[in-house]
Amino acid sequence: MDAAYKRVNGNSGQDAQPNEQDKVKRRGSMYLEEETSKKNEVVSCIFSLKEEVGALARALRLFEEKGINLTHIESRPSRVSQEQYEFFISVDSNCSPALDDVIECLRTQISGQVHELSRNKQKDTVPWFPNDIQDLDRFANQILSYGSELDADHPGFTDPVYRSRRKEFADIAYNYRHGQPIPRVEYTEDEKATWGTVFKELKTLYPTHACREHNRVFPLLEKYCGYRQDNIPQLEDVSRFLQSCTGFRLRPVAGLLSSRDFLAGLAFRVFHSTQYIRHGSKPTYTPEPDICHELLGHVPLFADSGFAQFSQEIGLASLGAPDEYIEKLATVYWFTVEFGLCKQGSDTRAFGAGLLSSFGELQYCLTDKPKLLPFDPEKTSVQKYPITEYQPVYFVAESFEDAKDRVRKFAGTIPRPFSVRYNPYTQSVEVLDNTQQLSNLANSIKSEMGKLCEALKKLE
Repeated sequence: MDAAYKRVNGNSGQDAQPNEQDKVKRRGSMYLEEETSKKNEVVSCIFSLKEEVGALARALRLFEEKGINLTHIESRPSRVSQEQYEFFISVDSNCSPALDDVIECLRTQISGQVHELSRNKQKDTVPWFPNDIQDLDRFANQILSYGSELDADHPGFTDPVYRSRRKEFADIAYNYRHGQPIPRVEYTEDEKATWGTVFKELKTLYPTHACREHNRVFPLLEKYCGYRQDNIPQLEDVSRFLQSCTGFRLRPVAGLLSSRDFLAGLAFRVFHSTQYIRHGSKPTYTPEPDICHELLGHVPLFADSGFAQFSQEIGLASLGAPDEYIEKLATVYWFTVEFGLCKQGSDTRAFGAGLLSSFGELQYCLTDKPKLLPFDPEKTSVQKYPITEYQPVYFVAESFEDAKDRVRKFAGTIPRPFSVRYNPYTQSVEVLDNTQQLSNLANSIKSEMGKLCEALKKLE
């Protein structure tokens, strides 16, 4: 019941927080939060310059004139423009006041792009986020709890065989890197029996309770991915199927990710999926996401283009967002991707994975017992919810397209000094914070509009 909550929000309690010594400094985009030592704090920033004779010398002269000593400098070709180079510099924190003048001069006299990274000024600090799909490797193992670590109230807590098996799955995910095929697993007869119980019960409800997109895709999963009562599908087969449909892919995960990291994966159309199955003693219950929840609840909808776009919009909105907005986006995710309902004709149907993988709540959500409200991200994002019982409130979307537009407008209210777009050709996120990037985007839109107009003329 609380599987989706734990996926998005992590465990609660003392064990939920990672050890301070285990935190890893992460960098990889032009925006990052850098941990600094209190004994010798540094201030860092990135600035870009056109590739021309004397450009760097003029920039460094600004630091010299203000008496600022550079403790570190490195360069790289700009990811934004082929005509520019980016320079990463660090200075002693004692120089911080004078740095304001230098940054202003860089922007006005040198005409360079400047991004402050690590000063303790909220308006200048943007949390790190991945730029390329390979960057997901940087945080995939920064989990809140390892997959084999079970709470005392977990059905498998006292089962040494189950705990050992869970560690096998966790190790597979922990060693996985982007681009590798997902290792195949030989599931035991007991594991297949547990899957079969869940599969059989849920499949009887889908025709009358699941949205049409789920019911349209499910037979295709049976045909191409081995969805059967006596067989647990392999993540690699399912991932390849999704990629052929919408570009979404699965990535094995060893445990629970933070809200920020999990949502960031959606921005690249990557869904972090578990590979283990719930304990056989309680086949209709799981205290955390398992492969039944992932493959029966989530996967069918990720094969639908409208839902895939909607999910990616939530992920893109999370990149670089302040912590309080991550919490809001996680709540929007909870009431849509996990426990969402939508209108289809005169009916209301379930599309949330938490519903589509729960025999009991799938029946309950469409009765007159819960309260149904129209989906509105502003209101949905602050709605409180329980995690150990059926939801008293559900939000109903008019359609995936309408929900996507609403989430996009909501994302526009998030205070961050840039916009982003996903480039499917390079599988990277482009930061739209300068005229060159906007020009590139305009040219891309112009090309697509030309194709649209040409196609419309041929249909007349």
